[in-house]
Amino acid sequence: MAVRTIKPTTPGQRGMTTQDFAQITTKKPLKSLTRVKQKRSGRNNQGRITTRHQGGGSKQFYRLVNFKLPVGIEAKVEQIEYDPNRSARIARIKDSTGKYHYILASDKMRVGAKISVGDDVSLDNGNRLPLKSIPLGAVVHAIELQPGKGAQLARSAGVNAQLTAKEGGYAHLKLPSGEVRKVLLECMASIGVVGNEQHQNIKIGKAGRNRHKGIRPSVRGVVMNAVDHPHGGGDGGKHGIGGGKNHGFAPRTPWGQKTLGYKTRTRKKSNNLIVRSRSASKRR
Repeated sequence: MAVRTIKPTTPGQRGMTTQDFAQITTKKPLKSLTRVKQKRSGRNNQGRITTRHQGGGSKQFYRLVNFKLPVGIEAKVEQIEYDPNRSARIARIKDSTGKYHYILASDKMRVGAKISVGDDVSLDNGNRLPLKSIPLGAVVHAIELQPGKGAQLARSAGVNAQLTAKEGGYAHLKLPSGEVRKVLLECMASIGVVGNEQHQNIKIGKAGRNRHKGIRPSVRGVVMNAVDHPHGGGDGGKHGIGGGKNHGFAPRTPWGQKTLGYKTRTRKKSNNLIVRSRSASKRR
C-alpha cells in the first residue's frame, strides 16, 4: 500500500496524506456481520468520564471480526474491505458451508485466495496453524495467548511477530515492541504480516480530521492554573517539567500519579512468560 498525497487546495490539506484504497474491492460491508457502534464518549455506566479526549466523530458500524476460526475450516476470500474500527484491512471469506466471516487481511491476501485452518495445512499466506506446526524464523500475526480464546497479539496494521525458538512446550516470539515472550505451542497463529503497512506514515494534516475520528482536543498541564493540574501555575512565562530548577520533580497526571517512566507493570502472573522485556531491548 502506498501513501497518497492530497493536492493542497486549502491550507489544511497542505502536507496532508491519506491511505491508498486500491487494495479494497468493495465499499459495502456485509449487513449480517455489522452492528451499530454505540458512542460512549469516554464515559462509564455512571456517566463519568473515565477516558479523556473522546467524543463526537462520524457514525460508524462495527464489523464482527472472527479471531478464532474453527479448526478444519476451508474458505475463499471474496472481498477486501475497509474497517473504520482498526488500522488493518479485513477480508470477507466464505467457508464450504456458505457461512461468511471477517478476518484480518494479510499484506499479500487477494480476492480468490484460499484460507485453511488446521494442524497440517500448508504455510501459505493467511493460513492458520498452531505454533507447534510453524517452522522457526516464520513471521506470524493474530496470535492467541490462551488456546481457543482467539487472537490477541499482533493485530495492528503492518505488524508481525517472529518465531525464534521452541522449548519446554512454549514458543518464543519476538513481538513488534522488541519483547520476547513465551506462548504455548498449542496456540494458533496466522502466517504472514498484517496488511496496510503504511498506516503509520499517514499525516493527519488538520485538527478537524481528528474530530471526525472522535478525538477531542488535549490541553497541556503547564498552561493550566495550579488548581487544575500539578504542572500548572507560575508567575508568567513557560516553565518545563523535570529539568533545570524543576530537577527531581517527576511529571504527573492531573490527579498526581507519576507518569513518563513510572512502572505500571508489577506482580503480574505473566511476568514469568517474558523472556526479554521491551524496555530491555530498547537499552541495547
